[in-house]
Amino acid sequence: MSEPVSQIINPIISPIKAKLMDDIKIAMKTGAKERLATLRLMSSDLKQIEVDTRAVLDDAAVLSIFEKMLKKRRDSITQFGAANRQDLVDKEQAEVLVIQDYMPTQLSDSELDGAIASAISEAGASTAKDMGKVIAVLKSKIAGKADMQVVSARVKAKLG
Repeated sequence: MSEPVSQIINPIISPIKAKLMDDIKIAMKTGAKERLATLRLMSSDLKQIEVDTRAVLDDAAVLSIFEKMLKKRRDSITQFGAANRQDLVDKEQAEVLVIQDYMPTQLSDSELDGAIASAISEAGASTAKDMGKVIAVLKSKIAGKADMQVVSARVKAKLG
């Protein structure tokens, strides 16, 4: 597989950001306006954080930002659904689909349970008071591969 053009031009850029830049160009050429708007929004958020922190984001940081974007949109979908605003629900769902293209494959339930069991033994956790230690171990191992709210609930159930 060849490298994205933006990766050749600037080798410091993370692969996910390079893919995003290339996808923006493709969306512009194909006239996919809704997809292009979402991709530009994603790029804008990344650039704003880089300017604010004066740092170049690596893939882990980019995925973390995309996770936050997904969470915001899912919350908005719930709120718009409660307000009977199907047009806004559809828009947010379309954005979720675009953002999810950049996220790693989600863990299955059995893989997640295995990761939780491993983290519990690694952290030496036995009670709900040790939940923070377990979550810290899991964050580094499954970043972007599972919804941390679901992970937190499962850890609490296993320790509680």
